[in-house]
Amino acid sequence: MNIAVNTRLLLKNKLEGIGWFTYETLKRITQSHPEHNFLFIFDRPWEEEFIFSENVTAVSTKVPCRHPFLWYLWFDHVLPGIIKKHKIDLFVSPDGYNVPKPINSYVVIHDLNFFHFPKNVPYFERKYYNRFVPRFISDATRIGTVSEFSKDDIIKVYKTGSEKIDVLCNGSSSEFTPLKKPEILKIRDKISGGKEYFLFVGSLNPRKNIGRLLEAFDKFCADNSKDINLIIAGEPMFSDGFYKEIYNQMAYKDRVVFIGRQSREGLAKITAGAMALVFPSTFEGFGIPIVEAMSCDVPVITSNITSMPEIAGDAALLTDPYSVDSISSAMTKLSNNEVLRNELINKGRIQRQKYSWDRAAELFWDGIKKCF
Repeated sequence: MNIAVNTRLLLKNKLEGIGWFTYETLKRITQSHPEHNFLFIFDRPWEEEFIFSENVTAVSTKVPCRHPFLWYLWFDHVLPGIIKKHKIDLFVSPDGYNVPKPINSYVVIHDLNFFHFPKNVPYFERKYYNRFVPRFISDATRIGTVSEFSKDDIIKVYKTGSEKIDVLCNGSSSEFTPLKKPEILKIRDKISGGKEYFLFVGSLNPRKNIGRLLEAFDKFCADNSKDINLIIAGEPMFSDGFYKEIYNQMAYKDRVVFIGRQSREGLAKITAGAMALVFPSTFEGFGIPIVEAMSCDVPVITSNITSMPEIAGDAALLTDPYSVDSISSAMTKLSNNEVLRNELINKGRIQRQKYSWDRAAELFWDGIKKCF
């Protein structure tokens, strides 16, 4: 079987959530199935570290794929020619985009945030998604997604039959592991002046709820005598104006530290050094930081909507992400109750077993095989 894969998100030192899904699953799939040939299609020169095994061949197009007009050119005109030239039997797309029929295709749609939060998406991107995602779904032989919530959402929004959709998952990379106390203290000295800290991880866009998180932390500081910081790891996706005004008005903004985007190794240590992860997003298809925190024996505060209760199970404090009081109350409860923290850590050790990159690769491959 000749399988072509859209690998445009395999970018050295720039892997994000879908990029990590692509990297971790394809590495395992290609190495485990030498009986098949894989053609990785990049939109720029590729790195050798992404050619995982001898059954992987790579091609790079002359057309970059970083703007909606170029998305259309790439998927509708450039890729069909490559697929025909290399006599491809199946097209696999880990990032939700698809090529036109007649080629069989397996498409992974991680979430529909663009549909539910259109104002958070730039104009041309929004127009592209609204026009082409329905076609991507209807043309796909099968669809994968990463949670039961996202499956139900795709069914509801696009009237897709449930029998066509496979529920996959994400995982936590091996770097995310608990640290011993001396190393935790060293991490805290480095990024938080030696203080304990709450941690948020994610791209800084409006649906991640940074504004309410800052308000909740300000309230936490006013209501509690503990000197705890808030570390925010991530970069603005489009702009930072939506939370900067709130930040500037904070009474305790000196206890908030923005550390930007981190390497995977660095983020793993920062996560393991946290007193708790605070992840009050208003919409997630999965929420990888939840599993990463559990893998580091770090308790979790997250939202009670979309996929987050599913992924967290009973191993997190669930809050109303639209309520500053709810988020702040959870922070107070967790910081003042060591028994509760240990209880959530122990439950997290059980819950995290459901999500690994090995399992994600197995589920992904099981879905792909249904297209043969």
